[in-house]
Amino acid sequence: MTEFMGELIGTMILIILGGGVIAGANLKNTKADGGWVLITIAWGLGVAMGVYAVKQVSGAHINPAVTLGLATVGDFAWAKVPMYIFAQTLGAFIGATIVYFHYLPHWKDTEDQLAKKSIFCTDPAIRSPISNLVSEIIGTFVLVIGILFIGANEFTEGLNPLIVGLLIVAIGMSLGSTTGYAINPARDFGPRLAHAFLPIPGKGGSDWGYSWVPILGPAIGGVYGGLFYQAIFKGSSNLWFWIGSLIIVSLLLSSMRVELKKVHT
Repeated sequence: MTEFMGELIGTMILIILGGGVIAGANLKNTKADGGWVLITIAWGLGVAMGVYAVKQVSGAHINPAVTLGLATVGDFAWAKVPMYIFAQTLGAFIGATIVYFHYLPHWKDTEDQLAKKSIFCTDPAIRSPISNLVSEIIGTFVLVIGILFIGANEFTEGLNPLIVGLLIVAIGMSLGSTTGYAINPARDFGPRLAHAFLPIPGKGGSDWGYSWVPILGPAIGGVYGGLFYQAIFKGSSNLWFWIGSLIIVSLLLSSMRVELKKVHT
């Protein structure tokens, strides 16, 4: 198996299990009965299964933000980044399409357009683009430095993917309720494309006006997570770390100004 196929299949598994649990919870007349805790656990297990499936083939990034973060710290070749991102996005699209076919009889019974769309892609609890962007940056920052922390420790052989899955559960429970924690551009963009193309009864729009947030936020968070880890834990800072820090601080202050302005208007 090639690295391309490894990333495609690993991401496909992630979306089948992650999108599948949301479909079970959101669509009418299924046997599922669960909320946020069920969803976060299933997403974590989906990541773990994706990593178990293809770690020996491609390293199982299954997330462009992870690919960018690892390339930033020198653990992955920049020349391979475009191929990995394309494979991950295609795998996410295929995974979302499989979820669509699995729940085929249930789409027509569900009238809520947002409930159907959320099976494929994220949307914020409170729509505020800069703050939503900051949430995605923070969640992905924690993801990337968490993966680097895990990689720096010795675990029993085969345990690392499960620990990464638990990291996803923790991020979802602690930080995911603001935006639905895409923390993965492919996880959002590939299924959003599937939502746009698939003949889902009464699906409504795919909300492309918001789609830049779960792409740009995780990309920034992933790169800065790598730069932060190198600078603080490896003692190897460079100009990009300081530029990245300035961008992050500027975004934090901008989001604070926007939200405080809403309070006083």
